[in-house]
Amino acid sequence: MKPFKNPIFVTRPMLPNMDDVFDEISDIWESKWLTNGGLKHQELEEELKKVLKVPAISLFNNGTIALMVALKSQQVSGEVITTPFTFPATTHVLSWHNITPIFCDIDETTLTIDPAKLERMITSQTTGILGVHVYGMPCKVNAIQEIADQYGLRVIYDAAHAFGTEIEGTGIGTFGDISMFSFHATKLFHTIEGGALTFNNPDLKQKIDLLKNFGIKNEEEVIMPGINGKLNEFQAAVGLLNLRQLGVERRKRQIIVETYKQNLDGITGINVFEIPACVRNSFQYFMIRVNNEFKFSRDEVYNELKKFNVYARKYFYPLCSDYDCYRHLPSANPRNLSVAQQVVKEVLCLPLFGELQLVDVEKICQIIRRMQK
Repeated sequence: MKPFKNPIFVTRPMLPNMDDVFDEISDIWESKWLTNGGLKHQELEEELKKVLKVPAISLFNNGTIALMVALKSQQVSGEVITTPFTFPATTHVLSWHNITPIFCDIDETTLTIDPAKLERMITSQTTGILGVHVYGMPCKVNAIQEIADQYGLRVIYDAAHAFGTEIEGTGIGTFGDISMFSFHATKLFHTIEGGALTFNNPDLKQKIDLLKNFGIKNEEEVIMPGINGKLNEFQAAVGLLNLRQLGVERRKRQIIVETYKQNLDGITGINVFEIPACVRNSFQYFMIRVNNEFKFSRDEVYNELKKFNVYARKYFYPLCSDYDCYRHLPSANPRNLSVAQQVVKEVLCLPLFGELQLVDVEKICQIIRRMQK
């Protein structure tokens, strides 16, 4: 079997037609309104409220800044309980707020923060819970909310992987106190760079919009310390165009996922990460777990695919708790994170994007299947 002529990466950004981009940019040129909540920005907010099924939303220049503002808006401090199995930004935003991340182990099935282990992590310094909907798999939102209500904690969700995820028809961005979405170019829906916060309380929007615009209320009033987190008109224009083709992209990805499942079925030691039937799949990533029943390790599968010009990703490796800047924390002790420590050695995200050809998906699966022989 020959390697692919061109590299196949774990994802490829959805891009609108150039003629359509030119039309959108022409509107911006005509208005001379390039940023600071322009017409494209306003339109995208309204469209995304409908797509995400949320009552209120605020757009940002990237997801990390959005998550920082989320923490500020919820006035969390001291300690916040979170997961070690996530992208660095989730934990880093806590440090930037001088908040100590408290790592809680993850659930074996959902790979999200485990409510059964969460309560024991709560101390007198705990003010919040920061959960992550990994690969679009929702956290156990009801169990987490019950604990939060009992102890008076704020609940913030990192929904970077969960664009379009729903639980029994309810938008994922409506759970907890506030949720962050990432619109980075690697995501299913993107604005090149960008992000958003969603929340149920419409009164919170004014505060969040102030926080992302230096706290400026009007020409002569600055009423709180803010940051620059605004999404510009060019990003919003790309987002509006990408929304128009989102349905087609989702359908293509769904077919690709089903093709992976069919071709990987029956390989001992290769387990597909399954989203429950009651959850609408975000189709952000396609993840498999390579356990010890497979002839080779996850890293060996990863390296074998690279030989064929296939660049899978070990999301998320290593654990945040193993970073030099966090491993000194008592909660980062590997003995307290046994599930996460095992999972991080097994997970592998295979290529998933609408332009990926099904024949290429079949070949990727064949590469893995041949390793077992």
